[in-house]
Amino acid sequence: MKLDEMDRRILRVLQRAGRMSNADLSEEVNLSPSACHRRVQRLEESGMIRDYVALLDARKLGLSSTVFVEITLNTQADEVLEAFEKAVSRVPEVLECHLMAGTADYILKIVAESTEDFARIHRQYLTRLPGVAQMQSSFALRTVFKTTALPV
Repeated sequence: MKLDEMDRRILRVLQRAGRMSNADLSEEVNLSPSACHRRVQRLEESGMIRDYVALLDARKLGLSSTVFVEITLNTQADEVLEAFEKAVSRVPEVLECHLMAGTADYILKIVAESTEDFARIHRQYLTRLPGVAQMQSSFALRTVFKTTALPV
């Protein structure tokens, strides 16, 4: 799907305020409500807009620690990769898992209440992941910048 500038404006506004009414959105992007609604429907149907979510404040939920874990597997055989990916997707504290090029095979973004809570996650889940040869954990000291908005 080819995006024009109006589509991009709609996407930028919706990334910032996804619960905005169609009337408010159409006013913000300077488009009639019916035309705006049609464009949003088209963006949804094409999969460009994948979903609408509520972004929660991790600190207010008591999840003040962010840990990045680099994982190296003992082999990159397809069945090992698949088993690892299936198992790691079931760990509730893992927010992201990326297959990497470079020294580590995967990098995980994990939230925890504290270092003690991360030790529990490590013991209960990470050490039991299939195919893991090595792990290296790095604790974020402070989040300098964070966004979910894509540059459109």
